Amino acid sequence: MLPLIALIGKGKYAKKYAKFMPIQNIENTGFQWCLPIQYLKGFGPRRAILFKKLGVETIEDLLYFIPYRYEDRTVLKKIGHLQVGEDQTILAEIKTVSLIETPRKRMKIVTIAASDETGIIHAKWFNQPYMKEVFKKGEQVMLSGKVRENLYGGYGLEMENPQYEKMEKDEPSLHMGCIVPIYHETKGLTSRQIRSLMRQTLDQYAFRIPEILPGSVISNHHLSPLREAIVEIHFPSKGADLSLLNSGKSLAHHRLCFDEFFLLQIGLAIRKRNATEKKIGIAFTTTGPLTQQLRTLLPFKLTDAQERVLSEIKKDMASPYPMNRLLQGDVGSGKTLVALMAILIAIENGYQAALMAPTEILAGQHYLSLMDYLKTLGKTVALLTSDMKKREKDDILRKVESGKTDLVIGTHALIQKDVRFRKLGLAVVDEQHKFGVLQRAELIQKGYRPDILIMTATPIPRTLALTLYGDLNLSTIDALPPGRSPIQTSLFYEKQRKQIYQLLENELAKGRQAYVVCPLVEESEKIDLKAAVTMSTLLKETFPNRRIDLIHGRLKREEKTAIMDRLKKGLIDLLVATTVVEVGIDVPNATVMLIEHVERLGLAQLHQLRGRVGRGAEKSYCFLIAGYPISQDGKRRLEAMVKSNDGFYLSEVDLKIRGPGDFFGTRQSGIPELKVASLVRDAAILESARREAFEWIQRDPALSNQESLPIRSSMERKWKAEWACLQTE
Repeated sequence: MLPLIALIGKGKYAKKYAKFMPIQNIENTGFQWCLPIQYLKGFGPRRAILFKKLGVETIEDLLYFIPYRYEDRTVLKKIGHLQVGEDQTILAEIKTVSLIETPRKRMKIVTIAASDETGIIHAKWFNQPYMKEVFKKGEQVMLSGKVRENLYGGYGLEMENPQYEKMEKDEPSLHMGCIVPIYHETKGLTSRQIRSLMRQTLDQYAFRIPEILPGSVISNHHLSPLREAIVEIHFPSKGADLSLLNSGKSLAHHRLCFDEFFLLQIGLAIRKRNATEKKIGIAFTTTGPLTQQLRTLLPFKLTDAQERVLSEIKKDMASPYPMNRLLQGDVGSGKTLVALMAILIAIENGYQAALMAPTEILAGQHYLSLMDYLKTLGKTVALLTSDMKKREKDDILRKVESGKTDLVIGTHALIQKDVRFRKLGLAVVDEQHKFGVLQRAELIQKGYRPDILIMTATPIPRTLALTLYGDLNLSTIDALPPGRSPIQTSLFYEKQRKQIYQLLENELAKGRQAYVVCPLVEESEKIDLKAAVTMSTLLKETFPNRRIDLIHGRLKREEKTAIMDRLKKGLIDLLVATTVVEVGIDVPNATVMLIEHVERLGLAQLHQLRGRVGRGAEKSYCFLIAGYPISQDGKRRLEAMVKSNDGFYLSEVDLKIRGPGDFFGTRQSGIPELKVASLVRDAAILESARREAFEWIQRDPALSNQESLPIRSSMERKWKAEWACLQTE
């Protein structure tokens, strides 16, 4: 029996917390994962506020607040034995502290001189004047950093901006003489303080941490016990491999990563099961004549990749359970044609279909490209956008509600309340990452459990797809139609503009067409428009004999349609645009994509823009113009763009540079954030955890067996409101 007082001490918060735990011993209540840290011994409200800034509010948050790096302080160097050019750690006494201001106060330098019995060293911090108040003469300080010779006058050795930690005399082994965990800090809360509090908490709690995973899962994957993993990740044992710890590949990291992925995939497995097996939807007949008739109209054959994906979709549509499939493929791979095949299957079964696109231009392009096929096949299609005149819109709405329209293509206007389908059987969402989860759900609600086909031309790394869309079946068109030549991509800078314009003129002289794109600047539509207008004016002066036009998001639908029509007919040589041309434009004669200020765009968007050319048989070019300054990440993105035309390779690079949370610019809602695991580093762990989780839900879908109860409890904590939704679906 472990009394409550052993967990929270005898302080003033013990009585206050007692109301949260009417049963006075931990044996009966279970481990208190959700215990607020302010009630822990040594914390209190003030420190709880500071920890909250670091995302730590409960004991579970604290235990999973893992170090971001480790320092080997098992061997401390003496100053007289330091090697220039190497990262080393010393323990010394502060002799002097000074603040130096350079002429005109352009720079402030805090310098300390510290010594031991073998010598003296200087440490410097630039433009951090507050550091002068951090150090005091006579204090013991540990300094870690690269040692160099003093280059700014003076003598001896120095460190620039070293990691530091003030020490006490006769310091315990927690902070030195071992591998030391280093935590993210916030003002008022140092890594050293966090380390002490973490040690104290683990001393009280570690032996009470319950297992989350079933014993069979732990043994199948040779995982460390959870208690051992949590202790080891915070305070590595003697002889631990520093390189494995700092790379996140230690056995302790492996265990905690597996836990995170396993629980995440349990949630996705339940969501997927709810979306299919619990609900009876539409079982379509997939052998009707319309798709065969469409094949006779096409001037080419479907690629093997398209045929494979179409077979996967047909199998889903023939099932009595609703289809939930994500179709991804690189730009120009033929996703829309596969979607049209699925649409025709729904139509010939007596149902309607909807295709939702994020922009009016893309919706309009879909309408123009599909209209001729559908009319030839004797089927009706309508375009619905928010800027339509009321009379035109009302007429379309009546036809959709009466069932006279087989396919309706539109933007967000499709999910408005006044849009009613007579019999919606298939909902297709294009460029799905530009829609929220709720927007897609609203479209689905327009029918009775319709099949769902989600498309993206932004290839998603497999690890990210399994995390964000693990509840969907994934289809990938991984081959381009024959005859497509790779786009030659080149990087230029402002000083090379004359050379770029000459290359552009060479293509225009051959009768080709080109795009010049001015990207968003500071997310301002007004500035964006101004940049495009200014560029249009400059290009008209530079190319006086060329037909130049401008397209942007503020134009009315009729104006955009007219411009795109003239472009397709070859009446425009050079189209200046904002990033509204990112998706949906298909002009085979366009062979040059020139993109300004490419350092401001992510890889996915650059690749999408590049995909607007290279759609014909002629060689195509993408000219990237970069401005200054360019970050290191920006340089990596641009190097990858020049190196490869493969969207899947670029997506992996983008994931490594930007991280999963910002891959699409927004974070997915309803999915717990990963605190330990990395989608880039831990892909193999994700795969094995996913297999185990889906097999577990297949055996125990309600998580009702005794062995599943810890999993269920963890899901209730981590998925919170989403868990309640999963139980009611």
